[in-house]
Amino acid sequence: MSTTGAMAHITVKSPEQMQELGRRLAPLLRPGDLVLLTGELGAGKTTLTRGLGEGLGVRGAVTSPTFVIARVHPSLAGGPPLVHVDAYRLGGGLDEMEDLDLDVSLPESVVVVEWGEGKVEELSDDRLHVVIGRAVGDDGPAPEADADDVREVTVTGFGARWADAGLPALETC
Repeated sequence: MSTTGAMAHITVKSPEQMQELGRRLAPLLRPGDLVLLTGELGAGKTTLTRGLGEGLGVRGAVTSPTFVIARVHPSLAGGPPLVHVDAYRLGGGLDEMEDLDLDVSLPESVVVVEWGEGKVEELSDDRLHVVIGRAVGDDGPAPEADADDVREVTVTGFGARWADAGLPALETC
């Protein structure tokens, strides 16, 4: 069982800000990192991953891997490749995902798994869990934001790797 490390709460008001959050998160990542993304359809998981890809300097357009299950984006900057997985259509746990060889890819890559909650946690005690939800409240969106675009993002680090990894700095978006 892994322990909870640092945590950050961020209000994101547009898809552009979600992508920027990914770019800001990327420098905190290193080979071997596992990132789980949780949120409803259209929440911004792929948009965040697109920003991660930009921040990591990877090759290829980061798009949803829903139909291919996983895409590997090699680094153009000498950093780790980005392995982007969509586990939405995979019903089982880690056993069903074995064909993807994530355990082999993980040590040298940054592995991002959309819809991975309850499916891939066993890959690493040290992982980030990013939960993206629609913002709710009586105040309404900020004047420059469209209510449909506002998201509350919680980034939680699990394990010793994330105990003091600078996640609270993400809150100053």
